This record gives sequence, structure tokens and C-alpha cells, in this order.
Amino acid sequence: MLSDADLGAITLTIKLAGLVTLILLLIGTPIAWWLARTRSWLKAPVGAVVALPLVLPPSVLGFYLLVGMGPNGPLGQLTQSLGWGVLPFTFWGLLVASVFYSMPFVVQPLQNAFEAIGDRPMEVAATLRASPLDTFFSVVLPLARPGYLTAMVMGFAHTVGEFGVVLMVGGNIPNQTRVVSVQIYDHVEALEYADAHRLAAIMLAFSFTVLLALYALNPTGRRKKGR
Repeated sequence: MLSDADLGAITLTIKLAGLVTLILLLIGTPIAWWLARTRSWLKAPVGAVVALPLVLPPSVLGFYLLVGMGPNGPLGQLTQSLGWGVLPFTFWGLLVASVFYSMPFVVQPLQNAFEAIGDRPMEVAATLRASPLDTFFSVVLPLARPGYLTAMVMGFAHTVGEFGVVLMVGGNIPNQTRVVSVQIYDHVEALEYADAHRLAAIMLAFSFTVLLALYALNPTGRRKKGR
């Protein structure tokens, strides 16, 4: 059976992943829409910054986030001036770090979905005198639904699987920053292989379910099957 510490780590992980996914959908939508529609020279630099966590070692990203949120960092000075203290080694610091680390896994599927829509639906909506906001909510969002489903699944799953950034920024505090990946590491470090196996098996089953859901939600895959 799972211990109280294991259950606490699972609960904390689900809470973190849910909040990160929600935040990334809110802030990722305008970023992805801008990247999909703009012709500005800033598109390449902004796209590179968004995709940086894909190639940057988690320890490097975690280190700079730790410095930035620390007492002498710009974000740390801001939170201290607001009376919130510093964010490292707290759940909220973990949340901020996870948002940065999982951003490309939400923004890129949304950007691909927006680009796949093309200009024609917006042009038709414009001829019907629909406002840009109305067009976005009535036309773009329904057409981009598969992209949103993919972004939600990928953002949630990637946050669940975090380790390096989590350990760097959040540490290993029970019921505050100790997520499932860190709990598995603790079991292995303590030679508690049976406990580690139980949690690892849950993560394996979760990962397989995520991949299965992605293939099931892939409309391209369904069209190929129907041919």
C-alpha cells in the first residue's frame, strides 16, 4: 500500500499540475495566437524563448529561476516589496518554475492549431461583420479544440514528470514541495525499492495513458484509419 507520504506527494503533484495547466492555457493562448499570426521580426526570438526549456538542462533553468526568485533577484525583490517573502522552497515558487518549464508543451500545440486554421475562416467571419473578439471565441476556439486538448494533456503530463527544476527550486519539503518524482528519488536513496517500484509503476501507467489519449485525440490519425 502507499504510505501517507506517497499519497501526500501524489496529491501535491496533481494540484501543481492542474494549476500549471490552467495558468499556461490562460497565458499561453495569447502568446500562441501572436506567434501564429504575426509577421514581426520578434517572432523568432520570442519563439526561441518559449521553446528554450526543450533544450536547456533543467538544472540550468532551475538555477536561474532560483537566483531570479531569491532575495537579490528581480522577482524576489518584487515579492518581498509586496510582503510575500521569497518564493524558492515554497509551493508558489514551485508553481512559477513549473509554468516556465512546461510552457512550450502548451504554447506549441496551440500555435500549431492556430496556424492550421488559416485565414479563410477569419475572412468569412469578417464578411459577416463579426468582431475580432467574437471571431476568436466563435470560430477560432472551436476549430482549435484538438490543439487545446493536446496542450492540456501535454502540459499536465510534463508537470507531473518534472524532477530537476522541482528539486532545484522547491527542494524536498513534505506536503509543500515534495512531488511524486522527488518521492521516488527519496525511496531509491533510502534503498526502499518496493516503495519506489509502486510509485514508479503508477507513473508508468500514467505516462502510457497520456500517450494513448494523445493518439486517440489526434484527428490526423483517425482520418488515416478511415481511409
